[in-house]
Amino acid sequence: MSTNASDTAAAFRAIRLPEGHPPVKKGKVGVLLLNLGTPDATDYWSMRRYLKQFLSDRRVIEVPRLIWWPILNLIILTTRPGKKGKDYASIWNNERNEGPLKTITRDQAEGLAARLAKAKSSEVGTGSREDFASGNNAYDNVIVDWAMRYQNPSTEARIKALMAEGCDRILLVPLYPQYAAATTATANDEAFRALMKMRWQPYVRIAPAYADEPAYIEALAKSVRAHLASLDWEPEILLATFHGMPQKYLEQGDPYHCECMKTGRLLREALDWPAERYRITFQSRFGNDPWLQPYTDETVKALAEGGTKRLAMIAPGFSADCLETLEELDVENREIFEHNGGEKFSYIPALNASPEGIDVIEAVVRRELQGWV
Repeated sequence: MSTNASDTAAAFRAIRLPEGHPPVKKGKVGVLLLNLGTPDATDYWSMRRYLKQFLSDRRVIEVPRLIWWPILNLIILTTRPGKKGKDYASIWNNERNEGPLKTITRDQAEGLAARLAKAKSSEVGTGSREDFASGNNAYDNVIVDWAMRYQNPSTEARIKALMAEGCDRILLVPLYPQYAAATTATANDEAFRALMKMRWQPYVRIAPAYADEPAYIEALAKSVRAHLASLDWEPEILLATFHGMPQKYLEQGDPYHCECMKTGRLLREALDWPAERYRITFQSRFGNDPWLQPYTDETVKALAEGGTKRLAMIAPGFSADCLETLEELDVENREIFEHNGGEKFSYIPALNASPEGIDVIEAVVRRELQGWV
């Protein structure tokens, strides 16, 4: 290394503080993965706390408060916690005593951290002069963490933890491939509420949704190919199901439906799957208002009654498996299919913390960290 390069590297390393100044942790970059949330336990009161926080969110339920409050508190929170607790118990990670969404999101954060720890500055193209001069890992100053919008670990707590580690810049990564106000926006809202309480705020970036991210589409296609290759039968229909939302949200300008349709189309094209053997549907409707259609459960029933014997299903809108995939799709919809004449059913797991799943998160994070590492 030349003298000038050595001097430059030393300047980058030096953090000069006035004599007697208390130690200050700074100069690190935080990456905070955000997902929806999961109850702390499956008992009635844990479920009630979770459902109350979730269903009180004005982004999720846009019904006027005067109408919604009595419905939520006098009916839903009285009857629904017991039923949903049983559903969660059927998929619960008993070893860690937590919901699978929490297990998987932690694994995703740890997988991303491991990937970044191996990434050399020469692979990034945006490292500091010191990084390039020394060959250090450009991500040495990056700390990866994770949080939930509802329940624990809370977004506020993890932002504070990152700041305590010296992260004066934080990249928020909502793990929702398709943008929706009820998912992406409310995750961001929760982060902003935490920032509003802080006298010294970190600088913040938000990673955009990745409905058409090439790495995401390729990872989905790869997972489908691998799963279908493991079966001893070929599906007549491949069904891509996305979480639903009220139709009026689309009419009011939410781009979610369009982004789901784009993901579905790009996945079919990547697989070169025949259009006549492919369906895009929407699941998990709640209440009496019209939701995005066609509905998944009704489509599954109609396919079985119409003579389809072999069905494979994937949920490209979920970055991690959870109640809506493990119980609603792989249990409820399997039963609907088989009880109406279907014979072979297979749910293709979400990308989760698989190598392909980490590929997607890493691609998004490395792109969005440019200029910060």
